[in-house]
Amino acid sequence: MAELTLDTARKILDAALAKAGELKLKPLVVTILDARGVLKLAAAQDGTSLMRAEIAHGKAYGALAMGMGSRALFQRAQEQAYFIDAVNTMAKGALVPVPGGVLIMDGATLAGAVGVSGDTSDNDEACAVAGIQAAGLKANAG
Repeated sequence: MAELTLDTARKILDAALAKAGELKLKPLVVTILDARGVLKLAAAQDGTSLMRAEIAHGKAYGALAMGMGSRALFQRAQEQAYFIDAVNTMAKGALVPVPGGVLIMDGATLAGAVGVSGDTSDNDEACAVAGIQAAGLKANAG
């Protein structure tokens, strides 16, 4: 397993927030988990609304738990709502199956996941992808 370092997580965070500034997005929360699902780094921009931290964490956690970016989880939820509901029940409601949760790949090895919440799901995902790529890693959004 590739280890996601704090320095790498900071690069991902900084680049994701820079992308948000470039796109002039609403305030975001960015959560970065390592491959074990342990919090590596989380930050909330000034002015984020309630629950954004939990949503960002749920996007990243869901991607890790299911081994696919949350865009794929979103698609699966539309096709097999009962399955995603059952999995989310087993996960005690911790999965948020909408775009914005992106797996961090170091080559073919899973290094962690980024979850972003605050703007549209597509914009959240774009910031996560930009952050991962800026750190020299591969993004799997699903």
